[in-house]
Amino acid sequence: MITENHKYQRKELELKALLEITQAINENQSESVLVNIFKFTCLVHLNIYSLVLYVLQEGGYEKKIAHGVKAKVPDFIPSDEVKEFNSQGNARLEVEDREIFDEFETYLPVFHKEKLLAILFLRSKDPQIELNLNFTQAIANILVVALENKRFARKQVQQEVLNREVAIASQVQQMLFPSALPNHENIKAKVTYIPHSMVGGDYYDFVRQSEDVIYFCIADVSGKGIAAALLMSNFQASLRTMLRSDANLETIVHQLNYTLYENTKGDRFITFFLGRFDLKTRELDYVNAGHNPPVLCWEEKEESELLEAGTTILGAFDRLPFLEIGKREIPGNFTLHLYTDGLTETLNEAEEEFGEDRLQEFVSRHLCMNPEDFHREFLEVLSGFSGTVPLRDDLTLFSIRIQ
Repeated sequence: MITENHKYQRKELELKALLEITQAINENQSESVLVNIFKFTCLVHLNIYSLVLYVLQEGGYEKKIAHGVKAKVPDFIPSDEVKEFNSQGNARLEVEDREIFDEFETYLPVFHKEKLLAILFLRSKDPQIELNLNFTQAIANILVVALENKRFARKQVQQEVLNREVAIASQVQQMLFPSALPNHENIKAKVTYIPHSMVGGDYYDFVRQSEDVIYFCIADVSGKGIAAALLMSNFQASLRTMLRSDANLETIVHQLNYTLYENTKGDRFITFFLGRFDLKTRELDYVNAGHNPPVLCWEEKEESELLEAGTTILGAFDRLPFLEIGKREIPGNFTLHLYTDGLTETLNEAEEEFGEDRLQEFVSRHLCMNPEDFHREFLEVLSGFSGTVPLRDDLTLFSIRIQ
């Protein structure tokens, strides 16, 4: 029979346990310190001989404490194995190999705002002395909420770091794009670039190598985010270096593919279109590396065509299996529209894609337009098509008109 003196001593121990754990929390002690204080408190002050504590993590419950346990209890219990719990009591745990927990007298669910944060398994030192489950559950709740708060604060810090990294990557990406596009009497260019998020995977460029020779390109890297932006940055640096060396298109594309494959070992790839136009000879050379074929509009012929000659995507193979350099002689005025698949894959409310047919139909009705006017009218059409449906990928439209 428990005497009044025993009750008083137990109450004193419980208050001491509560003081120790709350003081550690107030001092902002580390997670490992809080866990050790809780374990010490249970073993010394609360008539507990062995315990296992599982705390909620992503996808399930992770073992934080295991003391005095004979069986090898799992390090992690997936959420789908915790079949039924409720904060009103009568909780039931159904996990695989349930018998490994049979050495424990009881287990306590630890809730906070009806969310199961932890599971505590217990066995007492003296079976004659009843465990104060209400107090044990309360002190476990204090610990687990403190751990949850620390986890939340840590995620907030990680998110802030990620946001800063994304902002830096976005700035780096903006530096990849040309600071200004030509808007002269003989060359006019216009770009519409709408990234899906702060950091996109599209890239376009315009380089005037000499008075007579211009290069222009568009690319789309697989994946998104910081990794894609860094990969595109490296790709652009390689491209710019080779353009300064006056290498031919075949050499440039082979070297870009080799560099990309060496950096990613085939895990990432880039679709790419590179064009070179000589204003003096009126010769257009180009390579399409698995990209959406740009639309070439002939003003004199009043017709358009798709530029498809080239090779496969870059970065998928250590050596390109084939390569064809496309060539055109264009004595008169022409316009070239380059774009990424985010444009043609724009969805409407019926989940239909805008598609290449609608794009070519629009182009055929606007063959010889100033790029500025072309983009304004096209975006009105695209916006009318998509309605309120948000973009699901980066969108780039890059138009060049040469007169």
